[in-house]
Amino acid sequence: QKDAGDYICDSGDEQTVASLVVKALPVVFTQPLQNQQAEEGGTITLSCEISKSSAAVQWKKAGTVLRPSEKYKMHQAGSVAELTIRNLSGADA
Repeated sequence: QKDAGDYICDSGDEQTVASLVVKALPVVFTQPLQNQQAEEGGTITLSCEISKSSAAVQWKKAGTVLRPSEKYKMHQAGSVAELTIRNLSGADA
């Protein structure tokens, strides 16, 4: 949106002004999450890719926002977002 604003063409004798509005494109998933299977006690990483590398993602389970902890590690490099879940149990399904 930093390109939005008023632009002026100035000939020295006259000016003409135009206003530019830049519409933000929605963030879409270019690579969605995939279903996974893992063994109890193990570690798994869920990964997805978004269309804008500058967009932040939020990880949730059953509507609850997950926070970084010993169990959950979140990582985002450019457009790829990853969630690593450690010490898996039946409650993590």
